[in-house]
Amino acid sequence: MTEGLITLALILVKLGMVFFVLLSGAAYLVLIERKLLGRMQLRYGPNRAGPGGMFQPLADAIKLITKEDLIPAQADKVIFFVAPGLATLTALLAFAVVPFAPPMTVFGREVPLVVCDLNIGVLYFLGLSSLAVYGVALGGWASNSKYALLGGIRSLAQLLSYELAMGLSLVPVVLMARSFSLTDIVLAQQNLPFAVLNPLAFLIFLISVAAESKRIPFDLPEAENELVAGFHTEYSGMRFGLFFVGEYINMMILGAMVTVFFLGGWQGPWLPPILWFLLKVLAVAFLFIWMRATLPRLRYDQLMHFGWKVLIPLSLVNVLITGAVLLAMQN
Repeated sequence: MTEGLITLALILVKLGMVFFVLLSGAAYLVLIERKLLGRMQLRYGPNRAGPGGMFQPLADAIKLITKEDLIPAQADKVIFFVAPGLATLTALLAFAVVPFAPPMTVFGREVPLVVCDLNIGVLYFLGLSSLAVYGVALGGWASNSKYALLGGIRSLAQLLSYELAMGLSLVPVVLMARSFSLTDIVLAQQNLPFAVLNPLAFLIFLISVAAESKRIPFDLPEAENELVAGFHTEYSGMRFGLFFVGEYINMMILGAMVTVFFLGGWQGPWLPPILWFLLKVLAVAFLFIWMRATLPRLRYDQLMHFGWKVLIPLSLVNVLITGAVLLAMQN
């Protein structure tokens, strides 16, 4: 009984730490993005609220909480209420299987630094990434707006298309690590990260992750020159804030997955493991921000053409080549 209570307490403590880091990290990732985009575009970012603009996330949160929460008269109110929370919740739950450091010893007890070390962590991540589309699609449909509906339909088609390529790009990772556990995948990269051993899978996964996070050049569900604001056009106040925060939490989650699957996770010389993990996640986030400042938005037909006719065939060929090489090495 005591052993079970200790295990439960450890899980709750790790959950609380993960939620705090993710929510505060998402808030300050917004500030970092606005600062970096300002510098890349030769202008100032936020610099008024607090020293160097450090209180800008707090000011934004107060603004969103105090804004009037409008609901369209003809909206499906139940789904309209639920959709933003669903989009954020799926992003938060995905971090439950991410190992951010090796196990540490606390009071003579070895504690794994992962909320839940599932032996099918890859399948859990893919399953939650499939569920993430529902929040966006239902939010667009429940708003009873043509622009929001078009944004939701675009998002549904885009996420389903690029999820196939993303899943296929992870097959070589599972083959090389011989495990679905994210901890085992990190440990399998002790000598070389999988980004070096299989650069094509890394590139396909990185592009698919950018499309899954709906970042430029893949932000077709929110194309403001066509759809006003896309699937969240009719949302205001904190419900819009949930969509907004969910997007940045999702960017951190996907950055963590790139780190775990291809960049060796927490492994690296000299620095503490958890610091290596954070630096790699921030490097992926910086790449996404850099892409936003540099690349133009694709047309929708180009987006779908690239996913179905380029990425998916490439990922299938890569699975066959990786399997053949690993089989030849065994023999």
